[in-house]
Amino acid sequence: MISFDVDMTLLDHATYKIPDSAMEAIEALRKNHFIVLATGRDMDTYYSRQYRDQIQADAIIHSNGTKITVGDQVLYESVLPRELLERVLHFADEHDLAIGMTSGDDDYYIHPEHVTEHDIRRWGESGRQYKDPWKLLDMKVRTLAYIGVPEGAKLLEQEFPELKCPLFAGLEGADVIAKESSKANGLKILCEYFHIPVSETYAFGDSMNDLEILQEAGTGIAMGNAVPKLKEVADYVTDRIDENGIYNACKHFRLI
Repeated sequence: MISFDVDMTLLDHATYKIPDSAMEAIEALRKNHFIVLATGRDMDTYYSRQYRDQIQADAIIHSNGTKITVGDQVLYESVLPRELLERVLHFADEHDLAIGMTSGDDDYYIHPEHVTEHDIRRWGESGRQYKDPWKLLDMKVRTLAYIGVPEGAKLLEQEFPELKCPLFAGLEGADVIAKESSKANGLKILCEYFHIPVSETYAFGDSMNDLEILQEAGTGIAMGNAVPKLKEVADYVTDRIDENGIYNACKHFRLI
């Protein structure tokens, strides 16, 4: 079983495309291995479906392990308690923090103006369809996204010890998830489902939400563009995403 993070592991943010060499490696891998996406994204949302459909993984660890699917089957799902969610939203509102999530084609964010500013800086436009963020209290919320500087993520962790906020690779925000949730838990669930020893798995990643899964997998592989701490714990550091990192690592380990 080979698991891949999406952003800046498979998906190059310089082009917003998956490198041809990475797709070539995946097509070769799927002949003898299960392909898993392990991401902070919910791959069923509008801005992720195209990559989900392109990769056609055997299983997906969504939202940092809070939802796990095999095809249309949901193997596992964990949601944030309503009381905790309400406290987080009020705290974000009072401290000018952009926090929310995307569900389907809609975005529910406290202080959406900061999200729009971020989108314009990054992509030159923002086409989000914002809805009332307080409707989140009546929805199943597995994880939240914080958009902003790292200090905001630290503030959230200080205020809410039951949460963790691993930073995005670009340090422009963080996932906001229950402390016990992780991609590593998702990997263990899938290993049990597919009857594969964890020791025989490989995991690729680049940011702090990949830390646990790289440590849990039989072989943890950090991209050359990964954050320094991830490289320290990885079993192997491959080349950068724009230097055929996935393909080269698969060749190195004779997976293809």
